[in-house]
Amino acid sequence: MAENPYESDKLVSEYLLFHYGSADEILPPDAPAGMAEALDFAVRTPAHATTGGRALDLGCAVGRSAYEMSRTCDEVTGIDFSHAFVRAAAALAQGPLPYSRLDEAHRSTPLEAKLPQGVHAERVHFEQGDAMNLRPDLGAFDLVHAANLLCRLPEPERLLRRLPELVVSGGELILATPCTWLGEFTPPENWPEGPTLDWLQGHLGGEFELLSSTDEPFLIRETARKFQWTSSQLSHWRRR
Repeated sequence: MAENPYESDKLVSEYLLFHYGSADEILPPDAPAGMAEALDFAVRTPAHATTGGRALDLGCAVGRSAYEMSRTCDEVTGIDFSHAFVRAAAALAQGPLPYSRLDEAHRSTPLEAKLPQGVHAERVHFEQGDAMNLRPDLGAFDLVHAANLLCRLPEPERLLRRLPELVVSGGELILATPCTWLGEFTPPENWPEGPTLDWLQGHLGGEFELLSSTDEPFLIRETARKFQWTSSQLSHWRRR
């Protein structure tokens, strides 16, 4: 079996920069406006929620969205398939976390990731888990957030079938996906046959009301001269 790239130090560092890096640490000096507008994705997506209470962040990566949700939620659980991501997310509650930003070839810059002011780390818990096989005793949440997760699952419909029991009546669901369906993550027979949002409506429409849909860009810096700019389709739902 191929090694999971999300367990590598390289990906952990990229995601720490993606989640916690400042504009000066991420952007080149001559960055066009569109790059700056794509920063803080992990802050912008949970900000679409209008509810607090008990929250779940599925595919939490290194934790920024889960920590942001702690500003308004009493309890937040972050779950990710990557052990390395979960360790990094949890470690940030203890203080700044050193990592290296790759610049070019063997050249790198030492940086530190740290939690922003105003979050409540004591309200946040992280655990390793599989979004398609979540433990049965998770319970129900007032808010479920899953960003850039669906099109990385081998069988995404298994998560969609579980969602109604994860969200309380009147609770909110935020899904964001760049719809980059790739065979190495999801077998083509498990891809949506039509537009992803129509597919979601077909699976969720009976139990959830679609409140809004919008695009949220994001930027991942790989090196000083290589960046991933992507647009994620965000849909905001309320449990009937």
